Amino acid sequence: MIDLELSHEQQLLKESADRFVERDYPFDKRKAAIASEEGFRRDVWKTFADLGWLGLGLPEDLGGFGGARDIAILAEALGVGLVNEPFLASVVLGGGTIARAGSRAQQEAVLTPLIGGETLLAFAHSERQARYDIAAVAATAKRQGDTYVLNGAKSVVLNGDTADRLIVSARSAGDGRDEDGLSLFLVDPASRGVARRGYRTNDGGRAAEIALDNVEVPADALLGVEGHAYPVIEETVDRAAAALCGEALGLMAKLNELTLDYSKTREQFGQPIGKFQALQHRMVDMFVALEEARSLATVYMTDVDSADRNVRRRAVSAMKAQTAKSGRLVGQEAIQLHGGIGMTDDYMASHYFKRLTVVSRLFGDVDWHLERFASLD
Repeated sequence: MIDLELSHEQQLLKESADRFVERDYPFDKRKAAIASEEGFRRDVWKTFADLGWLGLGLPEDLGGFGGARDIAILAEALGVGLVNEPFLASVVLGGGTIARAGSRAQQEAVLTPLIGGETLLAFAHSERQARYDIAAVAATAKRQGDTYVLNGAKSVVLNGDTADRLIVSARSAGDGRDEDGLSLFLVDPASRGVARRGYRTNDGGRAAEIALDNVEVPADALLGVEGHAYPVIEETVDRAAAALCGEALGLMAKLNELTLDYSKTREQFGQPIGKFQALQHRMVDMFVALEEARSLATVYMTDVDSADRNVRRRAVSAMKAQTAKSGRLVGQEAIQLHGGIGMTDDYMASHYFKRLTVVSRLFGDVDWHLERFASLD
């Protein structure tokens, strides 16, 4: 039986997140943060810690709480506010990987300061040749006595230029696109041989290209069992994709709101354009697309926590495919109904459209997820 109601704790989380976005995250301050070197505000990140949000999805005995649905609730609110702080990169990707693969000592050393807002993490996994194949890792890890030597390059590492610790995937056995032979390592970005080139992404976020040139890390930097990291990486990416589905709901809801408000004030032929029936029908289509994505998220989000790999994969692909489909319709219609102003950098709609476009392609686009969904028994 599907529980459509939020628990008391989830309702409190939703209310606190909505209140924060409405009162404490104005759009003009976001634009100023994007223009800064780090691309976000440290004081806002500390507020996240004070509110307990940085523990979402992490072990309860270390101060964490909740699962995929809780993360999606917060992500939706962050989408409404177009919040730029690295929650996805640091908590969902970075913290989630440590929680699943790290030893108890590693979890205590990394997750405790993460939850407290003192440490930022980045998941350095994607490579240029990979596209959406998470097994396509060419970076290598060679054991030499009490150390591992890492070589290779990682691309589009979300918030990789601001992270205090990198979680790096590398191939310790096998070749090409083998699922076996992948390992994960906790790497200090200040280590000799690590080079980071940060840049701003199209949606206003931050990412980095990371080069690893004979980087030596101690044996205890290995996360989990050598050569068996693929299941952890796959689950981490799936959970991040699910979180993006939650964020997309917030982005689409805000675009719908902006478009409706604009239709009430923009006049053509002596009356608001919102009175034209053809445009009303298009805005209804936008609303329906949002509700289709919300319905699937409501049905499938709890399955992201399933121990059954295929149940999780089916749920994530169903949500991601519908979210991408709905997001494309909502985003494109919002820009068209706004006309020229919708394309300007000074107006909010263009920023939401850019982020929604990026979200639809991160961790698998609609075609990739439809193909995976169809392949599952």
